[in-house]
Amino acid sequence: MKKYVAECIGTMVLTLLGCGTAVFLGCGTSAGVVGTAIAFGLSVVAMAYTIGGISGCHINPAITLGVALSGRMTWKDACGYWCGQVLGGIIGAAILFLIVKATGAPGAMGDPAGLGTNGVANAGGVGGAFLVEVIATFLFVLVVLGTTDSKVGAGNLAGLAIGLSLILIHLVCINLTGTSVNPARSIGPALFVGGDALKDLWVFIVAPLVGGALSACCWGAIAPKDEK
Repeated sequence: MKKYVAECIGTMVLTLLGCGTAVFLGCGTSAGVVGTAIAFGLSVVAMAYTIGGISGCHINPAITLGVALSGRMTWKDACGYWCGQVLGGIIGAAILFLIVKATGAPGAMGDPAGLGTNGVANAGGVGGAFLVEVIATFLFVLVVLGTTDSKVGAGNLAGLAIGLSLILIHLVCINLTGTSVNPARSIGPALFVGGDALKDLWVFIVAPLVGGALSACCWGAIAPKDEK
């Protein structure tokens, strides 16, 4: 149970701090895009070294799917992780929503989508957004699987490598989809914003899961095998 709670806390922090930066810093300028990308990446790094020893710090259903498909965890645990992650995303978004309402949040105007939600319009619609999220999540989860591999992984530096890769992915994708690569991080804000954010939410649930599954297949093909 502790690892499920840890996943909930980690995802809450990621959603609150990452999406919070998007809200108050805004993504309408290059500085805002860079700042938001760094906030998401540093949130992952911070949580990796906080709860990594408890749950592995997935804080992302797509990562959990990739790990489960790679045979590194049971499906029972995967379901527990997913529940904790989604709940954490909702709690993080709820806290951010309360802050915005309580403060009047004039800075939130820099985030036209609201609460750091994702959108499909800048990617040319549903098809473009789906493709962007599949590719981005594939690359991100592949980094996770590679750096945490027990044989060839990066050891204690894995958290840093993962966080830096998330920054890079956000830099590329923020102006296209707002960058999800994480269904839990998308579900929370969308539930509070509603409208198009909720209507298009399925894209930011399904596409990252597809990307995570593809990365598991790819890593399974290229990972070193035990010699018989």
